Amino acid sequence: MTPVELSRTVLRAVRRAVDDGELDVAVPGRTSVTPPGPGGCGDYATNVALQLARPAGQPPLRVAEILRERLVRTDGISDVVVTGPGFLNISLRGTETALVREILLCGHRYGHADRPTGRLVQLHAPHEVRAVVVMDAVARVLRSQGALVRTSCAGRPEAEWADILGVDIDAYGTPDAPAPLDVNVRPVPAAPADPTPLGRDAARWALLHPALHDRPRITADHLVQRESNPLFRVRYAHARTRALTRNAADLGFHAEPGDTDLRPQGPQGLPGTDAAVQPTAGPETVVQDTHDTTALRHALADHPRILQAAAVDHAPDRLARHLVTVADAALPFLAAVLPRGAEKPSAAHRARLALAEAAGAVLAGGLSLLGIDAPEHL
Repeated sequence: MTPVELSRTVLRAVRRAVDDGELDVAVPGRTSVTPPGPGGCGDYATNVALQLARPAGQPPLRVAEILRERLVRTDGISDVVVTGPGFLNISLRGTETALVREILLCGHRYGHADRPTGRLVQLHAPHEVRAVVVMDAVARVLRSQGALVRTSCAGRPEAEWADILGVDIDAYGTPDAPAPLDVNVRPVPAAPADPTPLGRDAARWALLHPALHDRPRITADHLVQRESNPLFRVRYAHARTRALTRNAADLGFHAEPGDTDLRPQGPQGLPGTDAAVQPTAGPETVVQDTHDTTALRHALADHPRILQAAAVDHAPDRLARHLVTVADAALPFLAAVLPRGAEKPSAAHRARLALAEAAGAVLAGGLSLLGIDAPEHL
């Protein structure tokens, strides 16, 4: 169940409570679900009970309990816990496996619209390098959400904007005949700095990663291969996922979504044993090898929402910052994907590889929408 589907499920619970006469409110058109905050639990949380309490004329905790009783009986939800003043904390059944399967099935198109929406969007930018690069990225994101997009520029684009930065513009005006459209893409300019010496990938990142109201830093820092460079972290995380797939093939196993934890087992292959778990003290002593993938799962599940928000707000910087979040959540986990020492590949290792490949697919798809290469090797 994706965050969008869960949001609809919460609204259906509100509708059922209204139909049953337990709540007397107008059902909201939308509600949000987010990763739980401090003191929360489960996979997602929503504050819908707090929003409905005043119009319902009931305490938030009572509204939360009314909704909890309906949500907990929903297919795909394993538990609902009320915390704080009335937050609903929702645990999903089979969340990680279903999410990873969906991402691997969709590949780079995870989070994209299934079909064209019929919506036509006209984007028009001034004759300025950052504006046309932002317009190009916005057009890519809008098309991923099913829109038909036309792009235009107030003047003829410079040759290096296309040749080096990969900008593709449908039409442009001239000084004698400017394009008769209102500018609707106007980020803070990069001028007087020239981003083209950075090359396509670093230049586009330098122009797209900052919020549109911030002036971009056009420096060689975007080229350095170290942890302080967000672009390097994103591309390195993707390259690591591809390397893991190659290394796993050399070890004779492949990705299969499932439980990523190596559980403690009994000795010598009896029921509940796992040869990948090595004893540390005696023949019946085993170690539980677990890794918290919550932050990574939340970041991957949030990708469709981020794409929708970036399309609606014409804000590719949201996508760029989200890719940094995915990379930072993935990198610590990637070190635990392959068997170590005398371990043999197990179902948990196959599941970890599947989660790593899902992260790689999201990173590659997001970078592609920004017009940036996702390297196999780095």
